[in-house]
Amino acid sequence: MVQLSVHDLSFMFGLLGNIVSFIVFLAPVPTFYKIYKRNSSEGFQAIPYLVALFSAGLLLYYAYLKKNAYLIVSINGFGCVIELASKSQIFTGWLMLLIVGALGMVMLFSYVFAKCSERVMIVGWICAVIHVAVFAAPLSIMRQVIRTKSVEFMPFTLSLFLTLCATMWFFYGVFKDFYIALPNVLGFLFGVVQMLLYFVYKDSDKEDINEILDLKKVAKSKGVEVSVKIEGDSKALHSMEKAFPESK
Repeated sequence: MVQLSVHDLSFMFGLLGNIVSFIVFLAPVPTFYKIYKRNSSEGFQAIPYLVALFSAGLLLYYAYLKKNAYLIVSINGFGCVIELASKSQIFTGWLMLLIVGALGMVMLFSYVFAKCSERVMIVGWICAVIHVAVFAAPLSIMRQVIRTKSVEFMPFTLSLFLTLCATMWFFYGVFKDFYIALPNVLGFLFGVVQMLLYFVYKDSDKEDINEILDLKKVAKSKGVEVSVKIEGDSKALHSMEKAFPESK
């Protein structure tokens, strides 16, 4: 029986983490394409992409300090490229300046106020805190799911891949890097909660659709032609309920 060393295990989980993270980084590409086609970022928030770019840049600097952290360099280098691809449509000049300034401040602080042996620890903790903030971002989406009983904006596939991503990097960190393992515990827990919420509320959207269709039938029987966009159109449902209260 082949026994894997700690180095082999860290490499294996780091490689798997790269593969899954690659898929996660590609998830916003359709959004970028929509923005490019419309030539407008209206309706899309720059903050998530801003945080993702800052996090990837910070991890590249951390990997530079760590030495030989090639698996961290590879995926975060790719992440920076993907996020920068959205620059012309999502990031304004001052946002890019903010990212560069924040990274510059971290680098300057670590070099001026820390010795060589302390820099990895300081930057590692900053990376861990930023990662916790990134993983805590879906809390607003989960709150929206609970409030609206709709999983429209929380697709199961994305939640699954985020959970797998956190799992791979957690085990990579266990075998190689404490500062990588720590925040991914939270990432795994949030991912599991998101998937559980999906299964709890996934049928609610179907019920809303059926209710809208029933209301459309009532409207048509009264000689009123109603055009409703079915997908997640809860506002339309409520307005139709007000128009035809006796149909309930």
